[in-house]
Amino acid sequence: MLYAAVVGTGNICHAHITGLLTFPDRVKIVALCDIYPEKAEAVKAEFGLSDAVVFDDHEKMLASGLRIDVVHICTPPSSHAEIAINSMNSGKDVLVEKPMATCLAECDAMLEAEKKNGVTLGQIAQNRFQNEIRKLKIVADSGLAGKIRCAHVNSLWWRGHCYYDLWWRGTWEKEGGGPTLNHAVHHIDMVNWIEGCLPDEVTAMLANVMHDNSECEDLSFAVLKYADGGLASVTSSVVHHGEEQGIVLQCEKAKISAPWSVKAEVTRPNGFPQDHDGTTEADELIRKLNELYESIPDLPYTGHTGEIDDYYTALENGTRPLITAEDGRKTVELITAIYKAGCRKEYVYLPFKPDDEYYTQAGILKNAVHFYEKTGHVENFAADTITLGNHK
Repeated sequence: MLYAAVVGTGNICHAHITGLLTFPDRVKIVALCDIYPEKAEAVKAEFGLSDAVVFDDHEKMLASGLRIDVVHICTPPSSHAEIAINSMNSGKDVLVEKPMATCLAECDAMLEAEKKNGVTLGQIAQNRFQNEIRKLKIVADSGLAGKIRCAHVNSLWWRGHCYYDLWWRGTWEKEGGGPTLNHAVHHIDMVNWIEGCLPDEVTAMLANVMHDNSECEDLSFAVLKYADGGLASVTSSVVHHGEEQGIVLQCEKAKISAPWSVKAEVTRPNGFPQDHDGTTEADELIRKLNELYESIPDLPYTGHTGEIDDYYTALENGTRPLITAEDGRKTVELITAIYKAGCRKEYVYLPFKPDDEYYTQAGILKNAVHFYEKTGHVENFAADTITLGNHK
């Protein structure tokens, strides 16, 4: 039995707690922590966590003497590194929400704390545990569709103007950026996972077209170039009605995508595609790709619950989780490249080096474009429904 604490009791903690409660024989929630302890008390009551101790400060929690094996961090991005490092220095394993941190310097400090303390730092990227994403990865890795030549990554969300009224949202200092960091992080992790590497070169454009109570972008377009010559486009948005998210992989022999779709063409002598009559090579390839996709069994647990199962299995077995802190760092590195390219209106080349100004949050803050300034805010929203996208 492992004993868990959840730090930060806003909306996303519900996914962590639900996942933890799925495995009552393996893990017990013993502490909840929030700078607004009344929020933690409400979550304690909501989930019937009668034995959980409520704290208003994570350092008090770590110093309390309460047995805690794993700390789940569900706070705003600017506090991830501090809480994670303090927890690891106290000998705790840590599972941190996305994004891993606001900058590469923080990511590297977290990785160093993991190594120094001999603990396991995991980073939430729960969409790898969605069936359609995992199956797309397996099909792409099979090589049946050929090498990926062009990827289209659509992280399309919609958030009302009041979404950014919350005190920490829409600020470069506390949230670390707009949807490129806080929403597209899911899809950027996916494309890194599927491609198996970071791009060499990035260019981007940032804009704020609908949220004048946010300093940060609410829309960005990025183009990525890989060492093998392939390209990818990434759209990060909180202005798209319908929230039609997905990844499309245009491969040498076929198009495959999530949500699942497959198309393939073969050429006529003049270069135009043949008609599909059920007998062409393209028709046969489509059948094979569909058969492969359908043959892949569904996961026993999906989303946060699936990742929590994988993470705790790794702790129990002394192995590494599927999604490591190194993976989280790669995602932050690509997002940092998008921000640097968009703010400076230039091409950015990876990898980043520690002497790059954008390696630290101070450098990002110094160079960040402020589309608007926040002139007012609210401390908390009333508890309400949130949406987690269409990868379910």
